[in-house]
This record gives sequence, structure tokens and C-alpha cells, in this order.
Amino acid sequence: MIRLENVSKSFRLKTGGRRWIVKDLTMTIPRGRSLALLGRNGAGKTTLLQIIAGTMKPDRGRVIRDCSVSFPLGFSGSFHSAMTGAQNVRFVARIYGVNEEALLAFVDGFAELGPYMYEKMSRYSAGMRARLAFGVSMGLGFDVYLVDEITAVGDARFRRKCSDVFAARLQSSDVIMVSHAMQTVRSFCDAALVLEEGRVAFYEDVEAAIARHMSDLSHAARGAA
Repeated sequence: MIRLENVSKSFRLKTGGRRWIVKDLTMTIPRGRSLALLGRNGAGKTTLLQIIAGTMKPDRGRVIRDCSVSFPLGFSGSFHSAMTGAQNVRFVARIYGVNEEALLAFVDGFAELGPYMYEKMSRYSAGMRARLAFGVSMGLGFDVYLVDEITAVGDARFRRKCSDVFAARLQSSDVIMVSHAMQTVRSFCDAALVLEEGRVAFYEDVEAAIARHMSDLSHAARGAA
């Protein structure tokens, strides 16, 4: 269970005033549900996902987690570029209290970086960093995975490998997924949240949520015309 209690988050605008991502949001996200998080570009989906993850603090309110929650899937921003891939994996293993050798063996086999696993990450391409980060995410094993627009990286063969491993993890885990691909939402999610103008609406029916989301997009497009 993940519970948000009176959570508010806003950002100051250069033109003055504030833009609210969420305001006084109270809701419970139960276990056993895989949720899509839908909203227009700039609605604050990534920010809300980071608040749920604990990587961003709300202005006020709190988030209670009684299950293990991942960092946003594929996120590599916390890796240290001066360290090797292997050193970063070992460091993450210590943070999460898992066996270093077991996690390193899994990520080494999964990410297929070869000798680059032992090179400094400053020499990695964006794709290599993403593959390492995805491997770490899958190797840790969370109760709830947070996904921000990425479920696979690399070529077609590697993308299939990522999708297969991710689907296997979701046999015993839940997901909260930000995606603009509605077919991906339909494939992985059985309920949805729609974020619009600082308000979050919960939908038991994914198709109803998608319809609301598409209506919001059409309304925004008419307003911008």
C-alpha cells in the first residue's frame, strides 16, 4: 500500500505565481493493482512519480509506503560517472541491502555491456547507461515498479528481452506507469490515474481513463489553436 496524505507540490513561475502539480492530494494506492498515470505534457506526471518514489519531497504532506517501491525504471541519474558500472551496481546493492555479487552477476548478464561493465560510466553512451539502469531495476525485485516512459531499451532483440523480464516481474509485483502509448497502457495496466490541473482522478476502468485523457488532450489542443 502507498498512501499520500495532504500532498501538495508546486513550482514558482518566472512570470510570477505558482503552478500546482498536486494540491492537498489524499489517496491510497492499493497493492494488487497496476496503474497507468495519464496526463498532458507538462501536467506533472514525472514529478508525481518522483514524489511517490521518494526522490522528490512534496512542499507539504507525506507519503507512506508499507511496500518496497522502485526508483523510476531505467533512471540512471543517481549513478556516479567517475565510478565503473560494476562499482555503481555494488554501491546500489549496499544501499538496498542485497548481495553485491548476486546483483552484479544478474546485471552483467542482463545488460550485455561486456568489458564496459568495468569502465568508468563517463565513457558510457546514453543507451549503455539505460541498459545498466534497467538491469539494476530488474535485479533488485520491488513490490511496486515505477515506470516513466521506458520499458525497454536497445535493439529489437534486447527490447524483447527487457519486455519479457519486466512481464515476469509483474507476475508478483505491481506497476505505476507513465506512458503516452495507449497500447502499452492497455497491456500492463488494469486501472488508471488521470492528472489534470493539479487534480488526480482514479479510474477502475482503463478505457474510461484513456477516453478522459484523450478528451483532455483535445480540449488543450482547441485551447491552443
